[in-house]
Amino acid sequence: MNNWIFSKVKKLDQSARNAAIARQSQLTKPLGALGKLETIAIELAAMQGSMPSINTPYICVFAADHGIAASGVSAFPQEVTAQMVANFASGGAAISVLAKSLLAPFDIVNLGTVSVTDYPGVNNEFIGPGTANMLHQDAMTKLQCAQALEIGRNYLLHAKKCGCDMFIGGDMGIGNTTSATVLAAALIGAPAISLTGAGTGLDAEGIKHKVDIIEQVLAKHFDDQLTAEKLLQKVGGFEIAALVGSYIAAAQIGMPVLVDGFICTAAAMVAVAISPESRAWMIFSHGSAEPGHKLMLEHLQASPVLDLGMRLGEGSGAAVCVPILQIACKLHNQMATFAEAAVAGKLDEH
Repeated sequence: MNNWIFSKVKKLDQSARNAAIARQSQLTKPLGALGKLETIAIELAAMQGSMPSINTPYICVFAADHGIAASGVSAFPQEVTAQMVANFASGGAAISVLAKSLLAPFDIVNLGTVSVTDYPGVNNEFIGPGTANMLHQDAMTKLQCAQALEIGRNYLLHAKKCGCDMFIGGDMGIGNTTSATVLAAALIGAPAISLTGAGTGLDAEGIKHKVDIIEQVLAKHFDDQLTAEKLLQKVGGFEIAALVGSYIAAAQIGMPVLVDGFICTAAAMVAVAISPESRAWMIFSHGSAEPGHKLMLEHLQASPVLDLGMRLGEGSGAAVCVPILQIACKLHNQMATFAEAAVAGKLDEH
């Protein structure tokens, strides 16, 4: 049912990349003086096959509950997931404010909360009332995982159809930092303690308990023969699987992805494990304050654009980053070259 995840990824446009590199060398500044802003413009040019621009980013928050919450891994009760879905829809959440500020198309997708939600402005794609408790069994059935992947793909294709030129995925789900940590630990081969953080606000004792639960989950499910897609089914969440599906689909059709923080990076790791070439379509927006995020970014050989100490999720860090990307494009496109400005270039070295 989900064989599409193994389909070919669109190639980057190397001629557009080379043209962008050449243009950067001609702009009225010392080469490299704009730092990551130059790199961003060049990468976007290669992705878009043209002079880079971000005009209409699309934001989609996927929400779902996690059965592992019953094992006491979160500082918040599970009903908060559905309550936050309502908050997204009413415009009160950080990502709601950011999407409005960016004039970005914004979708909220409920894949399965324990509490029933039927709020105006929420797209119900109900798979089940949250995942099963991965401490005792697989989090998802094979069918449920395939459904979640497909839902993510469908929303990405919707964004493309609407003329959007960048995808930002967000997440909401009490217990999802535990799921993301298990995925990261398995894919990196790192001990749980090196990746486990406070999530929604656990104290030291709570973090210790969370590490213990994660170690038990890894002992139950992980072996060296486990494929990334099977790992996702065993320990992922509906919303994480939807993010994986959207990231892979974006690479297949050639839409740049701006990856958010800890949860979204875990999804990106799974996407890259399934489809290695999808990595080329990802820009990593910010460094999360979750302690394991640095290891995850290193695993993906990623350098985030921003580091603001954020750990909210929802796609908020990525949304904050959008104006920086837009500025990088405008500088690349609108600055004068040395020839245009009649400014002498760098002296030849003899």
